[in-house]
Amino acid sequence: MINFIIQLSLFFIILSLISQFLGKYMANVFEGNIYGWLKPLHTLEGFVYKIFKIEASKEMSWIDYLIGVLVFNAIGFLVLFLTLIFQAYLPLNQYHIKNMSWDLALNTAVSFVTNTNWQAYSGESAATYFSQMTGLALQNFLSAATGIAVATALIRGFVRKTTIYIGNFYVDFTRSILYVLLPLSIIASLILISQGIIQNFSSYIKADLLIPFKDSIKEITNQIIPMGPVASQEAIKLLGTNGGGFFNANSAHPFENPTAFSNLFEAFLIILIPASLFFTFGYMVKDKRQGWFLYIVSLVILISFMVIQYYYELKGNPILKHLGVKNTYPIGKELRFGLSGSSIFTTITTTTSCGAVNTMHDSLTPIGGLIPMSLMALGEIIFGGVGSGLYGMISMVIVAVFIAGLMIGRTPEYLNKKIEAKEMWSSVIITLIAGITALLLSAMALITKSGISSIENPGPHGLSEILYAYISAANNNGSAFGGLNANTVFYNITTALAMLIGRFFPIGAVLYMAGSLANKKLIPPSAGTLPTHTPVFGIWLAFIILIVGLLTFLPAFSLGPILEQMLMLKGVLF
Repeated sequence: MINFIIQLSLFFIILSLISQFLGKYMANVFEGNIYGWLKPLHTLEGFVYKIFKIEASKEMSWIDYLIGVLVFNAIGFLVLFLTLIFQAYLPLNQYHIKNMSWDLALNTAVSFVTNTNWQAYSGESAATYFSQMTGLALQNFLSAATGIAVATALIRGFVRKTTIYIGNFYVDFTRSILYVLLPLSIIASLILISQGIIQNFSSYIKADLLIPFKDSIKEITNQIIPMGPVASQEAIKLLGTNGGGFFNANSAHPFENPTAFSNLFEAFLIILIPASLFFTFGYMVKDKRQGWFLYIVSLVILISFMVIQYYYELKGNPILKHLGVKNTYPIGKELRFGLSGSSIFTTITTTTSCGAVNTMHDSLTPIGGLIPMSLMALGEIIFGGVGSGLYGMISMVIVAVFIAGLMIGRTPEYLNKKIEAKEMWSSVIITLIAGITALLLSAMALITKSGISSIENPGPHGLSEILYAYISAANNNGSAFGGLNANTVFYNITTALAMLIGRFFPIGAVLYMAGSLANKKLIPPSAGTLPTHTPVFGIWLAFIILIVGLLTFLPAFSLGPILEQMLMLKGVLF
């Protein structure tokens, strides 16, 4: 317990300090105030515009901005899909890896384009170095930059008045990569390499075993040890809240996450940009209190869930304890990091839309598994993904302001803009579309032979596995309960559909909202204006988030992890 409190305290103190500075830096970047020491990058930025014939000074309406987002991501999907289909014939095929099947390639391409990085395959045996670097890692940058650009456009909607313009997608996108993602990834890669994470292009190593498996059907005398450019992939997968892993074991693999420091550092990288964007929002709307407010509300909710996660995993399974088995909590967890490191990582990776894991979520206690599932079910709101977390939280604030305005009998306002039908419809789509999609597809899976044939565990845990899969896909997280065989045509197609809906429907709604807000006049605050940075409103916002997010899934959770917990306490085994 002491170790958990110390790690937790240091982690969030450092995060609170660094995210303020990064938030201010990003605000300056997206407002065009480039620091003097960034002149070389500014020159490179101009060169990029010249090569691709981008008119940096030409701004876009929300429709043009959305078209730019969709066309760019469609091209990225096509390139990645073809790369995976034909990877066996492309360079840097380190271990004679075969082409992916069409449905797996489709699922993987959609996954990485939507910033989900759901992996229905084992990275070291199903993807070549070429696919990893030029396909998957590239999309890690592009999808993260897309999220940041969309969030920036929404901020401009609050800042600007009586205009149809919300910025230029290609400018915002380019600056996200050049000034934010690329420099941070280089720094993070070097730190990860210093901890022992590998970075090479070596062929896979065949190592002789000290004690061969002579009693097996086929005698095993050696082991294949995968190599690869892992540190560079790891840095952007975490910073971009992409998730996935070079290896199937993900961040439990010693080549991806070798030390206790690397474990906390990787968790820090996951949440760094989402936390910093709250402060970017505060700086750009010229009210730092708003940034602090969103950060503190998210922080309080996250820590609350984190403590519950730790408590139930520490408590363990009473059935095993009744049988005299002590210290059952390490089940499914990397012993190098212990319960503290596992709980912190598990909650952070699911409160953001990352999906990188250092723990087998399928082996968590029922309530321990409910926590990451609930954090995803809240939507990309509590920090959320890069960019998507900010616009998800702002949408929930608008819902809270609108309901509060109705209760006190006045037109709701937020940041000197009236909240009307367009903003509410957009917010409803952003906050509910992922949940509706996850529940509908889960129901489809449970009533079809193709869906239930992949369940490897009976009873309520099997339901939890399906729920987790679609909640993760629709909220662009990418983590999974590993007991579900998701590499089938049915699950590859349906989870891909969930990822597309969960990513691009909210983006369309966000940009529509940004255009509507930018076209409004600024309204001076009055005595009747509802303060949106006070503790009272913070409690109200947290209440709305929990009600809207969790009540949607309460009936399903009651039949899954909650029922499993009750049966476990009664000593029922499946």
